Amino acid sequence: MKKNTDNLLLIEKKGFIAFLTIHYPEKRNALTPELLMDLHLTLEIFSKNDDIRCVVIRGSGDKTFSSGYDIAAIPVDQLPGTPQEVPDVMLQAFATIKKFPYPTIAMLNGHAFGAGFNLCACCDIRIAADDIRLGMTPARLGVPYHPEGIQQFIEAFGLARTKEIFYTADIFQGKTLLLRGLVDHMVPKADLEDFTHDYAQKITQNAPLSLKGIKNIITMFENDMALNQFNLDKAEKLMQKCFQSDDLKEGQAAFMEKRIPKFTGK
Repeated sequence: MKKNTDNLLLIEKKGFIAFLTIHYPEKRNALTPELLMDLHLTLEIFSKNDDIRCVVIRGSGDKTFSSGYDIAAIPVDQLPGTPQEVPDVMLQAFATIKKFPYPTIAMLNGHAFGAGFNLCACCDIRIAADDIRLGMTPARLGVPYHPEGIQQFIEAFGLARTKEIFYTADIFQGKTLLLRGLVDHMVPKADLEDFTHDYAQKITQNAPLSLKGIKNIITMFENDMALNQFNLDKAEKLMQKCFQSDDLKEGQAAFMEKRIPKFTGK
């Protein structure tokens, strides 16, 4: 297995399959800007030829796929009137996964929360170990969520399921993941890697032009749902109201102190 220079993304190739491992175990495989940029650049390189016809993304170890974007990296003490921006590198990396010309698989070897769950939603297929948990919890922290991410959830899971995921901020696990359609396959953890490899290999045995053509056509349908500028501007105002709130500070403090937050709606 080959490591990149900062050791945050491990790359392993098996025939036409590339396994990309998020490798930041000391922070539960949190998605850092550096890791996301590595992911984006790696997929950009793979997309230039047909050597890689299926990408599998997994987390390091056997407990966590990704804990999400580092909560401590969200600044809350900015100058008055300064808008809080969603990290461009995260939007870029997720868009690169979505537009990769061949199928992508999230191999959920462990839990995925927040942006880690969003990354899974950007993949075409989700294959999970039977002991994992998934959750999208910005509402628990007083954090807004960017419209591109919500759109990616709608594309992956449908409108009704996306509402449940975000409104409840629940943690989903066990057979519920299959019943809700949040994962496509669930297998015992000991079988996960072999099952995923066999599944990816089945994909790569199909005609490359057919795979690329089908994915491109599916993307065309998804692009019809693209947000217009009016709605993006409206979403931006809603997000800034959350970013500038006392509830966000309380949510972050409660997260760090491992207690239940006391929100005031201000």
